[in-house]
This record gives sequence, C-alpha cells and structure tokens, in this order.
Amino acid sequence: MSGHSEGVIRNTLAMEFRALPENVAVARVAIATFASQMNFTLGEVEEIKVAVSEAVSNVVLHAYGEEGGVVRVRAEIRGAETLYVEVSDVGRGIEDVEAAKEATFSTLPDHMGLGFVFMESFMDTLDVSSAPGKGTVVTMTKTVGSNAAASAD
Repeated sequence: MSGHSEGVIRNTLAMEFRALPENVAVARVAIATFASQMNFTLGEVEEIKVAVSEAVSNVVLHAYGEEGGVVRVRAEIRGAETLYVEVSDVGRGIEDVEAAKEATFSTLPDHMGLGFVFMESFMDTLDVSSAPGKGTVVTMTKTVGSNAAASAD
C-alpha cells in the first residue's frame, strides 16, 4: 500500500468512561482490537495493551481520588503503519512530570512506579502533558515493525 504519510488518519476510536479499576481492561481490549486492524505482531499488540493499561491505571489511581472522574481514550490509525493513542483526564494533574517518569517514583506506597517506564519502553513515543489541577494528557505512538522493546536495549 502506498502513501505511508503520518498525516492521513485512516480510522479513529474514541471512548469515555468512569475512572474505575474494572474499566482498565475495557480500554486495553478495545485498543488492542482496534490495533489489530494493522499489521502488528501479537507481541506488539501485547506491548500496546500493557502501555494502555498503565496509562489508564494511572488515571484510576492518581487523577481523581474518592470523588472519581472520567477517562478519555482516543486512538487513530495514521497512514498505513502508525497507531496513535491518547489517554486524558481532568483530574489533579502531575506536579513534576520528569520525576513521575523516573523508575520507582510513585506517590502511592504500595506501587512500583513503573507505569511510565513501561509505556516508554513498549511504545515508540511517549509524551506527558500535565499541570496541577488541570489534568493530564498522555500520548503514545507505535509504528508497525518498530519493535520498541527490542530497540530499547
């Protein structure tokens, strides 16, 4: 197929749901199913599932607290090869994004703090935009055949 332009959006998926633990699996399965329209290997789809799970779990665990809130997940197939995923919330935001991306950083005592590390190693790109009180937007891309985890060594 010709025309591998990043700019051409071939398909989109958008979901909005409550920030509940049971909805992490909903997002993971929906994005994996969406990504399966592309030529990803089963291993690449597994990496996408982990990255999406971590991004949505971060919203469930950190964004809202007891009052709860909404998670928005948007995905696009760009060109023939690239999956774009955006996970966003309007919760409490992240004070220091760079610190939050460090391995073992967590604001919760019983958590390993590896969410962003997994997202970064399993996807080709990771961008985290956040401000206290303004929410967080996590965007990730993965290109068919890029094998992000293998090239992360």
